[in-house]
Amino acid sequence: MTSAGFNVTSSLTLVGFSSMSGHSSLLFFVFLLLYLFVLFSDSLVIYIICSQRALHRPMFAFVASFLLNSITVSTLTYPKLLSDLLLSGAGLVQVSRTLCLCQGFFVNTLGGASFMLLSAMAFDRYLSICHPMHYAVLVTPAKVVLMLLFCWMLPSSLVAVSTLLASRIPLCRAQLNRVYCDLYSLVSLSCGGAEAQLSRLYILLLAAVLVFPAAFLLFSYARILFICLRRSRSFSSKALQTCLPHLLVFFNFTICVCLDLLLRGLQSNRESDSTLIISIVTLIIPTVLDPVLYGLKLKEVFTHVKRLLSCRRDS
Repeated sequence: MTSAGFNVTSSLTLVGFSSMSGHSSLLFFVFLLLYLFVLFSDSLVIYIICSQRALHRPMFAFVASFLLNSITVSTLTYPKLLSDLLLSGAGLVQVSRTLCLCQGFFVNTLGGASFMLLSAMAFDRYLSICHPMHYAVLVTPAKVVLMLLFCWMLPSSLVAVSTLLASRIPLCRAQLNRVYCDLYSLVSLSCGGAEAQLSRLYILLLAAVLVFPAAFLLFSYARILFICLRRSRSFSSKALQTCLPHLLVFFNFTICVCLDLLLRGLQSNRESDSTLIISIVTLIIPTVLDPVLYGLKLKEVFTHVKRLLSCRRDS
């Protein structure tokens, strides 16, 4: 089937680790260890939050939801990487356009949902520290559930439109210089035309929308810092200690995403090893560091982690 004289591609080729073709066994082992670590660490923190009644608070509900996103993203990407390495070595990997669209939908949706959840955590910390007398009234369990649904439903609805637009675009190239699919990269393979421009513009608008939760997050933490500077040293220390993990996770996540977007903009349609490396970095660093930051930096969680692991050693 053709469109405007171009071939409409029904299957795609992921470059993956073709530039590292002599190290497929090592790469398989490394990514398997990373995937198992992510599953174990995320599940451990979620288990502790769910099993300890003292942690059944809004902040920890948002943390557990954020780590659940991390598990889902990892499950959508790591097993596919492992199967590609196992079946194709470190060579080029064929993937259907439909599967690529599905993976792109979930990866982009969960990425947007993670950003929204980080903003919800900032809002929760802002109300808890700056308006403690009204916190119990403003942040009820029902409102937490509504906020969680909003954090997941809004990105999924917006990304669904982007996925529909991307599915209608004829592709003139079939090689993605990445280890997984995402909608922006898929659209970059298009033949051009009005539909491609509309899809590209819509994706850029989605990226711009993320500025609002990011600005709200920074405003919330700036207000918290202002309040802390006016309170006692012990109050400030405790407040900042609970906010630090969220800020570290936010900056970790934001820097990875911004590096990815910046490199795409600078290189436009050119393929390079740096694009591949950034796609690996944006997958590994957030999924591996997030549970570590929440497990070690949140005092309430870290106390239970130590207790649980010490009990396992004693038994």
